Amino acid sequence: MQNEKPLIAVLRGEARDIPPIWLMRQAGRYLPEYRELRGKIGSFLEFCYTPAVAAEVTLQPVRRFDFDAAILFSDILVIPHALGQEVSFESGAGPRLEAISEPAHLSRLREHFDVERLAPTFETIERVKGELPNSKALIGFCGAPWTVASYMVAGRGTSDQAPARLFAYRFPAAFAELIARLVEASVSYLLRQIEAGADVIQIFDTWAGVLAPTEFEKWVCAPVKKIVESVRAKKPDVPVITFVRGAGGRAPALARLLGADALSLDTSIDPAWAAANCSNKVALQGNLDPLALVAGGEALDRQIDSIVLALRGHPHIFNLGHGILPETPIGHVTRLVERVRAGRG
Repeated sequence: MQNEKPLIAVLRGEARDIPPIWLMRQAGRYLPEYRELRGKIGSFLEFCYTPAVAAEVTLQPVRRFDFDAAILFSDILVIPHALGQEVSFESGAGPRLEAISEPAHLSRLREHFDVERLAPTFETIERVKGELPNSKALIGFCGAPWTVASYMVAGRGTSDQAPARLFAYRFPAAFAELIARLVEASVSYLLRQIEAGADVIQIFDTWAGVLAPTEFEKWVCAPVKKIVESVRAKKPDVPVITFVRGAGGRAPALARLLGADALSLDTSIDPAWAAANCSNKVALQGNLDPLALVAGGEALDRQIDSIVLALRGHPHIFNLGHGILPETPIGHVTRLVERVRAGRG
């Protein structure tokens, strides 16, 4: 594995003294070069759908920090947009969608996902692949069906995903139909990302932790497992990372159930406990608190060292427990990379 990309080697089961590193939301508002480009283009979706710009933004953090991976710059809501749902992004207010508040509203969506509507995204991947150093991996991604559906039903982000939870309780058949469409769309989308050049894929279920156990099994576990199995059936050599935020004590069972190559840990999970309870066949990714990265100083150093030490001997990708925050100082990210690569812990 010595000549393999470090991230890929870990996803194949290699434990490294110095783990590969990338950060969720590493391309974004904390970077001045990102803000400069963002100010030149009107809407956020136009930003995502302009391949030359999206490729440049994808590459910016790799150039600045020498991360071991680039992650495609896009958004999880391009799938509902391609399904025909109205999607926009309001400055300071987040995404806005035409809410699916009753079963009849499913008729607004296309019955089948037309993956070619996302052709600009695949061009972005091809552009990035052409410029990315051979030692760096390119990560494609999608939002998991539950998290994407929570935005589609509510028409916006919410603190507890109550609109989607209520919809699923009141109209289980209609919600199951929506989830099925999102599974189909996610598989098609991920396979096309791989064909365009993605080396790895990650599935983000940011809002999984709000669900009751039976609903968690139904709307998180089963759909994500189906996506993993469907992608692997067509592209068995491409590693899959799953991020199920709020998994908590279910993480070891989830790692086995989903069958992914890596499980990304949120900030609530003790990495030492995760390493002790998860098979070495599943890499662990994470799980620095994004606020520790904002704080910097000794608090940051302690968390970095603790995570590296806890996961030493286990296949590990250093990352955050959630996305990097816009107010994160650039110098703190530089310090993080230097400390991880110095072999602290």
